[in-house]
Amino acid sequence: MFTIQKYNDRRRPQFLILLITVAFMTLGSCKEKRSGSGPAHQSMEMGKIPAHMDSPADGKEVPEVYTCSMHPEIIRDRPGKCPICGMDLIKKSAENKKIEGIDLGVLLRPTNGFVISTLPVTTLEHGAEKIQVEGLGFVTYDTRQVGTISARISGRIEKLYVRYRFQKVSTGQKVMDIYSPELLTAQQNLLFLLKNDASNAGLINAAKEKLLLLGMGREQLQQVITTGKPSLTVSVYSRYSGHIHEAGGMKNGAEPVRGGMRDIAVLTEELPLKEGMYIQKGQTVLYVYDPAKAWAVLNIYGDDQGLIKKGNRVILNAETAPDNPVSGKVDFIEPFFRKEQKTLTVRVYFDNSRGQLLIGSQAKATIYPDQMTGAWLPKDAIVSLGLDKVVFVKYNGGFMPHIVATGYTYNSKTQILNGLAETDTVAQNAQYLMDSESFIKVK
Repeated sequence: MFTIQKYNDRRRPQFLILLITVAFMTLGSCKEKRSGSGPAHQSMEMGKIPAHMDSPADGKEVPEVYTCSMHPEIIRDRPGKCPICGMDLIKKSAENKKIEGIDLGVLLRPTNGFVISTLPVTTLEHGAEKIQVEGLGFVTYDTRQVGTISARISGRIEKLYVRYRFQKVSTGQKVMDIYSPELLTAQQNLLFLLKNDASNAGLINAAKEKLLLLGMGREQLQQVITTGKPSLTVSVYSRYSGHIHEAGGMKNGAEPVRGGMRDIAVLTEELPLKEGMYIQKGQTVLYVYDPAKAWAVLNIYGDDQGLIKKGNRVILNAETAPDNPVSGKVDFIEPFFRKEQKTLTVRVYFDNSRGQLLIGSQAKATIYPDQMTGAWLPKDAIVSLGLDKVVFVKYNGGFMPHIVATGYTYNSKTQILNGLAETDTVAQNAQYLMDSESFIKVK
């Protein structure tokens, strides 16, 4: 008896475990039946809609389907809570709608030849544009009015009456006195003829003419004949009115400089010409610039260069006199680009006798070319591909690139010469229809 009882005591825990396992399985089976679990429920748990719920058949009503907004794999056939996050399930539509109005052939077109878009469009606008072109530049001397004072004889400067650059001189004003052995000899020859051969009019007139050609004035010549004594010097007079500038090759008696106007910032520098210096026959010793005769040098940029023509009216406003505009016209267009510049340079001549514009001042000009007539498009409607200009023409619900020939561009408008019909509509802003110029393909 002791042995059998001991054996039963050993098997009792195993038997209890078996009973508990059977009880849990029975409870789980009952709960599954009450919750409606089955094949359909398992398919909905996996995020699949059963075949009888997928779409209406024979006009039958589509069943309601509920899902979780955070966990779309949870699908139920009635409202409830999400088993994962506990949120309320929301109703999901299972209807299938047909999309109409889109041609599959249009959608499959290459993007570099056809672009689908609903951008605003525009058409050609005909009319005449009153064009104004802005130009910047500066005021300088009119080099056509530059006067030169040259030496007619070789000699030494005995007296100099001008001392500094930009000193003002007038017509007939004495500039210097020159001593010349050649001139002295010519005077002595004239006096000898008058004393010893007064009847020889031919030789006497030739001697007088020689002195006049050597630079002696008629009054000074008459004084020599009256007094019977030669003049040791001959006076040099200015035949022009304006400002004095040194001549080329006269830079303080040292290295030569190029002729022409010096730096206008140097106002009162002394002249390199000095008393006692020797000059040669035919040498230009001074320049005279007239500030009453000036011109404005204007720079014209970019697309405006083709608009400017000789004779166009110009209004100048200088920085020194912004309230006193000066009227002029384009008198000359330089046929080349200046060094290191890609601007068109034009000259405007004007009368500056009242001194409205100071030489060297900066000027802003408004040029009025002739009116331009033709067909115009907004500048933004055109894309430049280098040599070609392209617009996007409206066609079958999209836009196709098209090459056009353009003219002038002014005031955000571009002139269209050919390539578009009157009935064509193009995108107002072509930049929105491209990612890169290399993507555009035109025929």
